[in-house]
Amino acid sequence: MGRCRWRVEGIWGQTMLSVGGLLRPGLLQLSVRGLCSSVIHRKLPAPALTCPALESAAVFVQRSPVRTLSGGPGAPVDSGWYSSLADSAPVHLCEHFLVSAQQLSGLPWWLSIAITTLSVRTFITLPLAAYQLVIISKVEALQVEISELAKRLRYEVSVQAGWTERERRFQYQKNLRRLIAQLYIRENCHPFKASLLVWIQLPLWVSMSLALRNLSLDQSAMHGDLAAGGTLWFPDLTCPDSSWILPLCVGLTNLVIVEVFSLQRLNPTNFQKLVLYLIRGFSVLMVPITATVPSSMALYWFTSSLVGLSHNLLLRSAVVHKILQLRSHRSETPYRDLLSAFLSKYCK
Repeated sequence: MGRCRWRVEGIWGQTMLSVGGLLRPGLLQLSVRGLCSSVIHRKLPAPALTCPALESAAVFVQRSPVRTLSGGPGAPVDSGWYSSLADSAPVHLCEHFLVSAQQLSGLPWWLSIAITTLSVRTFITLPLAAYQLVIISKVEALQVEISELAKRLRYEVSVQAGWTERERRFQYQKNLRRLIAQLYIRENCHPFKASLLVWIQLPLWVSMSLALRNLSLDQSAMHGDLAAGGTLWFPDLTCPDSSWILPLCVGLTNLVIVEVFSLQRLNPTNFQKLVLYLIRGFSVLMVPITATVPSSMALYWFTSSLVGLSHNLLLRSAVVHKILQLRSHRSETPYRDLLSAFLSKYCK
């Protein structure tokens, strides 16, 4: 028995000696203490988190009403630009905005989405649309002056001696661009400012859409509320609209917006006609796309298009034109003219 005990102690000593050569003494002592402590107090539950930073992060994740894209254990891991875009800061900001608006108002989700969309379009995009209208009006008012400058410049270039036709054309285009730029600076109406609405409205639309998509996923804390937050034929906002009513409403509203815009162009160019056909095709394509997304996104798209159409009609009002002090000539009966143009184009 003594010989066996001696052999076991010898083996144990060699093992500890080899392990001690690989580990530092302090770390080995800490491991042994931890092992002894777990043996002595093995009936006590070990703490799940010992780092204060990890504890704070865990509390934030548990309290946060908005789902992170990483999800929980077993959640699918997405990759690619779409996942990066859906996990971006603007999208998460829109998520918190939608959740906060619904919690503060206490309204059902379908009504909260509609009212939030109306508020965002009214207080953000409507002023930008009015500003765009002012810039376009100034640019249109300058066309007469630009035409006169072009005629005078063409005459001055034509009487220059010793210039070839190519040099005359180059000098004419160069000086005309300079004069037009000076007019834009004088009136503070560079055409690029008219595109400010697109640069803000499009990212906002994408961010709000992806925010609703994130909230409608199974890993979201709001999934249950959205599933019971619908109404009428779409009671579940996390599922697509199987009746196709919302997708058809989205497509028809977008087509009406396109046609109202096309009636403004009396003599469109070939390029404008091509762009118009492309937008019409995209409006039709939105119908099957809308049928595959959650009803919350479809409701947002329909409400946004409906509000955009109403804003478009509102900005045609003669009262609004007087308030904005538009320089270009506008009709005093815009809605009657729009109706007559629509009837003459489609009801011949």
